[in-house]
Amino acid sequence: MLLNKRYQIIRSLGSGGFGETFLAEDTQIPSTRRCVIKQLKLIQHNPQIYQLVQQRFAREAAILEALGDGSSQIPSLYAYWVMGNW
Repeated sequence: MLLNKRYQIIRSLGSGGFGETFLAEDTQIPSTRRCVIKQLKLIQHNPQIYQLVQQRFAREAAILEALGDGSSQIPSLYAYWVMGNW
């Protein structure tokens, strides 16, 4: 499965909270560097809950971007996007 016309899923790493994580390869760079992708998963079809969870997911991405910049212990954020179905 190729996500965002770029990331090739290798395998699932686990799930919890409101997301599932996957090990993937970035197919658009020569090294095909490996990365982790987190997919937002919704359990309820409630627009208010969906909006709240989506805001928290976006905040988590922003925090990861800020903390991961230059840290050897925290992963770097390479991309963030919203899409309907995979």
